[in-house]
Amino acid sequence: MTVTQQLREAGREPGVPFDVELGTDRLRVTQWLRVLPGKRLVGRGEYRGRPVLAKLFVGASAARHAEREAAGIAALSAAGIATPGVVAQGLIEGGGNYLFTEFLAEAVTLQAKWDALPGVKPGDSEAVLLLGMALRTIARMHAQGLLQGDLHLGNFLLAGNDLYVIDGDAVEASAPGEPLPQRQAETNLALFFAQLTPGWDALQELLLVEYLMINPHHALQTQRLETEVRRLRSERLNDFLGKTLRDCSQFSVQRSWSRFTAALRSRRDSLDTLLADPDQAFQGPLLKDGGSSTVAKCRIDGQDLLVKRYNIKGFVHWLKRFWRPSRAWHSWQAAHRLRFLGIDTPEPLAMVERRFGPFRHRAWLVTEFCPGEPLLEVLGMGADVPATDLGLAILQTFSRLREARISHGDCKATNFLWDGQRISIIDLDSLAVHSTGAAWEQAWAVDRARFLRNWSSSSPLFNWLDEKLPR
Repeated sequence: MTVTQQLREAGREPGVPFDVELGTDRLRVTQWLRVLPGKRLVGRGEYRGRPVLAKLFVGASAARHAEREAAGIAALSAAGIATPGVVAQGLIEGGGNYLFTEFLAEAVTLQAKWDALPGVKPGDSEAVLLLGMALRTIARMHAQGLLQGDLHLGNFLLAGNDLYVIDGDAVEASAPGEPLPQRQAETNLALFFAQLTPGWDALQELLLVEYLMINPHHALQTQRLETEVRRLRSERLNDFLGKTLRDCSQFSVQRSWSRFTAALRSRRDSLDTLLADPDQAFQGPLLKDGGSSTVAKCRIDGQDLLVKRYNIKGFVHWLKRFWRPSRAWHSWQAAHRLRFLGIDTPEPLAMVERRFGPFRHRAWLVTEFCPGEPLLEVLGMGADVPATDLGLAILQTFSRLREARISHGDCKATNFLWDGQRISIIDLDSLAVHSTGAAWEQAWAVDRARFLRNWSSSSPLFNWLDEKLPR
């Protein structure tokens, strides 16, 4: 078996240390950073006594991707854009290619810095600083005729005070040394902004000041940019929702004649025992014991989780449900949709459907446990006008749902939890996305009326909501 064949068959989680023979040389991988089985493996390793970032291309287009990676790094370097330099490149026995670059041991991606921020909200000063750093670097690339076709915070590496651009495979040099044409620059910027939640859209012009200070060659068309951002975000959302139901780097999906299981890959190992028998979570006190669903709280690896079982009440009920995706499936996708759009809901961790071939039966959904209190308890029945922070959170939640044309379908105040900072939406069984304005307006009217009915029509809160929520 050739070295390339060994790498192709190494699976999604090759062991470490992992030695790769390269003729008379050898690479020892000490940590895998990303693995696309049968295509590309990226890891931290040692080569000739020095640390390197190793990219091993083993797919059918290995040579082309290795050449593009090297060309992208060369283009960045020629333009004066910081990027880790090439240490070595060459062929792997059996048809693969390798390319090693400097390994910056203390470096961290802007995405990791972003993820470490506590509860990022649009306009947060530290988040704005990170975006400004990225936009200034993007401007320098655009001014030199370069664009990064896979533009996201994970492809910017911060080492000390220097920001590096990585992933040369996605770097295109359409006109080296000359500013990018305006339309290309706008489309590339739209790709960057589409990575952010819709709440950031109103801040685009403010953020673009950082870009225009470095690359003032074009008067950007903000209206076209906003339209392109919405289009690209919609494409990214659809692609992401598809990933939640197939085996990939982010999600672990297993199918058999009797079961369908989807889980966050990062949590799969810790959840394995629970997913093998989800009903074990219902042995203690229950949070809800209804006919259509049963809810329990459990603790795994020091974290409180919520398990919701969607019951089949009988044969007639099964006849209505067996031929379509379960409510767990629907809620799994709905939760990922909301979080993608920056709308708070407990993180969905896993979903299980019991099946008989194509026929569905009982199903389970596992999420993180939200410690918030229901709005009905926070505000009370004879509620006064809410405090400023809570009132703003209520209006922002419904505003984001409206922008995305999403209806909840069951706007009881108990389905909105307040933790002192944000509102999380739960019970997503009936959540729907509406493609036409007429359908959305009708659904919004129902949601609005149901939410208002939580309180007496003579209460100050009812009148405040009736005034503030759009009709």
